[in-house]
Amino acid sequence: MQSIRIPLHRGRRPGARRLALPLATSLGRMLIAQLKSFFMVARIGSVTQAAKRLGLSQPTITAQIRALEEAYGVELFHRGGRRLALSDAGLALLPRVEALVQQETEIDFFLRHSGDLRTGSLRVGATAPYYVLELIRSFSERFPAIDVSVVTGNSQEVLEALQEYRVDIATSSQRVDDARLSRVLLGVDPLMLVVHRTHALAGHTEVAVSALAGCRLLMRELGSTTRIATEDMLAQARVSPAAQMEIGSRESIREAVIRNLGVSVIARHEVPSHPDLRVLGFTDASPCLHEYLYCLRERRGARLIDAFVALAEPPQGQQESGWDR
Repeated sequence: MQSIRIPLHRGRRPGARRLALPLATSLGRMLIAQLKSFFMVARIGSVTQAAKRLGLSQPTITAQIRALEEAYGVELFHRGGRRLALSDAGLALLPRVEALVQQETEIDFFLRHSGDLRTGSLRVGATAPYYVLELIRSFSERFPAIDVSVVTGNSQEVLEALQEYRVDIATSSQRVDDARLSRVLLGVDPLMLVVHRTHALAGHTEVAVSALAGCRLLMRELGSTTRIATEDMLAQARVSPAAQMEIGSRESIREAVIRNLGVSVIARHEVPSHPDLRVLGFTDASPCLHEYLYCLRERRGARLIDAFVALAEPPQGQQESGWDR
């Protein structure tokens, strides 16, 4: 990496023009925004998904990339139909922009976490509210001046957000053995079968996995740890449901069961108290989810992260809490 030394002058040279700082700041922010759009599209390969990640519209992403290309007279992508492929210039630029994005997030992280716990902010990614909201409540009571923001998604989404520096910590029921990540076990949650009160299975307290063969099973989207655990349980029992319906959020699945659209396998702590729902265990399987708290290994020791983790109660049967890798 090359460094550039810029001489500092105590006074202006005769005839030197003073730079308008607001304009310079505006141009700098514009370039960074354009580079971020380029980076996200290059990483994901989709303008649509990049727009979702950045919270921008597709036309804005497209316009920023084109403006970047026109400003420097380069072609960063080869455009053929709906496909975007990086050009040679784009391939050469990508690692440089990645380093810039990482530096920006590191500076932001340093500034937010360098205080004495009387100022700062903590960004949390979560798959389920049960464990993390209790932690946030305790954290906010102890450190009321710290701003906490929470984004939700499935396990794949929140762990990607962590690795891309979009959140500081993440909770997930997916166990990931990655040298870049450290984790803490927050709890263990059994998976239960949830049915409508009028369903044929509603009178039971436990059923065999084979009972799902006659049911319409409501499943989470790909990337969901609950779905992975459910599919593993079905595969081990060699059971195929009569029908399946994919629904993209736990809230929508609960509403679908309440309306008797099918049955679903849900973590016990995520089942709401509702008069139309019945919760059943399994007689021949004991599926469960382990909920973990993750952070980037390089950020262990940061004051806000360590303060948050210190509030986590060790699960029953575990002697102490703390990073397990």
